[in-house]
Amino acid sequence: MKLEVKQETCIGCGACVSTCSEVYDFNDDGLAHVIETPVKDENIAKATEAKDACPVGAIVEVDE
Repeated sequence: MKLEVKQETCIGCGACVSTCSEVYDFNDDGLAHVIETPVKDENIAKATEAKDACPVGAIVEVDE
């Protein structure tokens, strides 16, 4: 699974980072970005939970 945070949509609320810091972190602009790609099998459930928790839908799955 490959994920991407749409920078133009992200509001930097931190829901994804707090839910799954193994996959998401903040960049220098204070917005979330993906730090593990592809997502390791053991992190898929939490990464998906974080994706679904994004209040603005900034996290999307991309083709591998």
